[in-house]
Amino acid sequence: MMSLTCQNIGRARYDMVSCGCSSSSSFSKKNLIKTSINLNKGFELHKFKFVSSKRDVSLFGKKAFSTKSPEALLNVVPQGPASVFEPNSSDRILVSSLLEVVAEDLLTLNKNLQSIVGAENPVLMSAAEQIFGAGGKRMRPALVFLVARATAQIAELKELTSEHRRLAEIIEMIHTASLIHDDVLDDSDMRRGKDTIHQLYGTRVAILAGDFMFAQSSWYLANLENIEVIKLISQVIKDFASGEIRQASSLFDCDVTLEEYLIKSYFKTASLIAASTKGAAIFSGVERNICEQMYEYGKNLGLSFQVVDDILDFTQSAEQLGKPAGLDLAKGNLTAPVIFALEREPKLREIIDSEFSEDGSFNKAVELIIKCEGIKRAQELAKEKANLAIQNLQCLPLGEFRSSLEGMVMYNLERID
Repeated sequence: MMSLTCQNIGRARYDMVSCGCSSSSSFSKKNLIKTSINLNKGFELHKFKFVSSKRDVSLFGKKAFSTKSPEALLNVVPQGPASVFEPNSSDRILVSSLLEVVAEDLLTLNKNLQSIVGAENPVLMSAAEQIFGAGGKRMRPALVFLVARATAQIAELKELTSEHRRLAEIIEMIHTASLIHDDVLDDSDMRRGKDTIHQLYGTRVAILAGDFMFAQSSWYLANLENIEVIKLISQVIKDFASGEIRQASSLFDCDVTLEEYLIKSYFKTASLIAASTKGAAIFSGVERNICEQMYEYGKNLGLSFQVVDDILDFTQSAEQLGKPAGLDLAKGNLTAPVIFALEREPKLREIIDSEFSEDGSFNKAVELIIKCEGIKRAQELAKEKANLAIQNLQCLPLGEFRSSLEGMVMYNLERID
């Protein structure tokens, strides 16, 4: 497997999240390296290849609870080409297989979530049944458990701590609360193919349900009595709000840059995943450089995940997405495919500036985004971030938990394969 110093990763880096890595080596110079990842059951999950890339964007340098603004910390440094991997479409990854190694942990979590949220009020109980019964892969708590078990091996812990399990519950409550509020802000009627909370119970109940989960998660967080984790997760809640404000203030803004898009994506998606994985490592009691690498893994996976989601908004139907297709562009939220396309097509700027006032202009905009390779270039960005996430796992021992963490990265890419 490969590892390298964070300072050498990619063509550009954005000062944003502290890295703390100390190991140093270099990429293989081969254009094609085939690798396979296997779980303890003995079956092959997938194969992937590493290929040459011309560009990379990654975020480094800012502690999770820094008081400095992202703009002040932005520091673009030219670097050499990186290598990124592409999934082999003949070997599809099943999330259920990846999460089998923490299936019992997730089962316990699912049992606890509804009682935690709905214990105090019948209305919230009904909402909780809808929220936590609406599907979803529980990716964030699963990542907590996978990192917790992988780092527990390093710390020679025989079992997960109660703090690990509570952290997973807190993370899922925060994530779910953010989704409920997002659906209100976006006026979305569907989530994971089902009616949203505000569609079923009204905006008032939806906002209160989200607020309650944020408050409940904060109370449980305080009771963990770990100041580092409290700061880490508290910053995530602040980041959610910052991300929404940034998005709302830049609608239909054709001058939005890729850097600004990545900062917003960090706030809205990657911050929580990064805090989840780092928090799990902290509660295992491993060395700080390993905790920082787990933060970097979560951050890079989160950014890759968001870029993939933004691609799927153009390439999948409403039925496949579980929510309306093309929603971001229609509401003026310009994501990676649009930003890349705007660099090449002035006509697209005219259409977006008009806020799709003419009949057929929205469909024309989508056509131009595809024609100008906006989606293709966004796919490359998602793969580059995924490659960085794989590198961040080199500090973990080989085994089923690290394999599943690698598999989560590959599963994300397969959504656009």
